[in-house]
Amino acid sequence: MRYELSKLPLQSLLSPLTAATSALARLDERIGRSPLGAGWSARTHFSEACASLWVDGELIHLEDLVLYDAGMSARAPTHELTIAHDLLRTRRRILSNPPQWALSIEGLRSLRGRGGGDERFDELAFAPTPESSPEEGEEDDDPLAVHLAAIDAVLARSELLLAEARTAEPQPRRERDPLVYETDWDEDERLEEWQAVVQETEGLPPLLRAALLLDAWNVLQVFQHAPWLGRQLPAAFLRQLGATNAHLATINLGLKQIARERRADRNRDTRLKAFLDAITLAAELGLKEHDRLLLAKQQMQHRAAGKRQSSKLPQLIDLVLSTPMVSAGMIAEALRVTPQGALKIAAELSLRELTGRGRFRAWGVI
Repeated sequence: MRYELSKLPLQSLLSPLTAATSALARLDERIGRSPLGAGWSARTHFSEACASLWVDGELIHLEDLVLYDAGMSARAPTHELTIAHDLLRTRRRILSNPPQWALSIEGLRSLRGRGGGDERFDELAFAPTPESSPEEGEEDDDPLAVHLAAIDAVLARSELLLAEARTAEPQPRRERDPLVYETDWDEDERLEEWQAVVQETEGLPPLLRAALLLDAWNVLQVFQHAPWLGRQLPAAFLRQLGATNAHLATINLGLKQIARERRADRNRDTRLKAFLDAITLAAELGLKEHDRLLLAKQQMQHRAAGKRQSSKLPQLIDLVLSTPMVSAGMIAEALRVTPQGALKIAAELSLRELTGRGRFRAWGVI
């Protein structure tokens, strides 16, 4: 199966393409210059994950995802919640790595869970070692020597891991369960066909290329059980091309506003226009959310004015602006206060109550 790129309706796509490019550029410029850029991006990761499940026909609560990510969920996670959390972690990894990483061979292998350079390796390779940290009571007169010792420890640990990998016996590849996976579904071949689309669209405008990549992913059905990844790779591609430098595009939030009949239409031209309209709507929603957070920050800073320097209110303001919801436990852990102290600090900011319960309380931005 091959994705055909002939007969692109450039004339009819020109207007939505221009509108989407302009809206996305305005949002990226606003986020890049805003003091709320990091907090806005952190919040949109949660909203994007929930919207992705909504596009796939599933529903999860934003509050459940926030609590599960903070490690404070009281219930066992559902299958949908684990998928949303995987998407949340994927977006964070894409942003934390260089722009070219996500679509590279190493990045694609890592994102699909087959790479050697995954998070487990990173945690092992860069975990602190007793040799790299000074002992208690020992004075550190030469900071450069401490940094060099830490680098030597990391190199030694990396060499040990590589030596173990070379000497270890190769593990046979585990066969996939035919009840869950189709045996004749060659994901590697489909991925190569999708990568060929990346090469063939070179020279087109960035947003048009991203639209074609998303449509090609849906047509080729690259992965059997990870359709959500195909909607994050075009966002990473826009970041790689420089269309978005300060944030990762929220494609699912825009697609959520588009009727399913347009998103899944048999006509490719209609699907491409739907994607471009989704980018425009997502950028407009992002601008409104940023302005709302900026106004909320000004109001909270006004309430925190005149407090003593040891007050925890500034830290609470940063925490509230970086996550859609905070609970008493999250405040207590982040600010290192008691649960009663967390309730008292939250009351001083007049945050919006989300639960309305006495036993478990959570707040968000007004």
